[in-house]
Amino acid sequence: MSAQGNNALPVTLASTSPFRKELLQRLGIPFVTAAPEVDETPLANETAVALVRRLSEAKARAIAARPPGLIIGSDQVATTNNTILGKPGTHERAFEQLCDLSGRQVTFQTGLCLLNTETDVAQVAVIPYGVKFRHLEEEQIERYLRHDQPYHCAGSFKSEGLGITLFEYMEGDDPTALIGLPLIRLTSMFANFGITLP
Repeated sequence: MSAQGNNALPVTLASTSPFRKELLQRLGIPFVTAAPEVDETPLANETAVALVRRLSEAKARAIAARPPGLIIGSDQVATTNNTILGKPGTHERAFEQLCDLSGRQVTFQTGLCLLNTETDVAQVAVIPYGVKFRHLEEEQIERYLRHDQPYHCAGSFKSEGLGITLFEYMEGDDPTALIGLPLIRLTSMFANFGITLP
């Protein structure tokens, strides 16, 4: 079944992130967005992988009380030396975070869930993606933060913006995972539900 076919289930993105919305638009399928109400506090001793796996499915299920359809949930955290990096929230904390990340490797774990509410079957995966930061001068960090203002982004940068200039290299199977919605894996998940893209 084509995603454009009349029999395709409606698709909902369980996120109000403009970045995830823009990514999903690349696939050319009609969808709506909804804001899931989910407590994102990590559980005691929960690993980054377990956290994003749990939250991506929780976000999909948080809006499942709708007409039958497919719901996409996603969550992402950044880690360095097995420590989860939070979203900075302020300029000062973003500056401190980027100073700390200068010259270091950071791994982003992105959880992805595609829930079929008609069958209650959920496909869940975690896709890692790594970046190595350049050695950054404080003036570079200040200029970058004033430009992109990435205060609600894990790792204090937007790779789809000027944040790309902060990296020495990137590595991983799906560059869209870094932005927050792994389209390569999502396409496979759609295929598992009988929806072929393009």
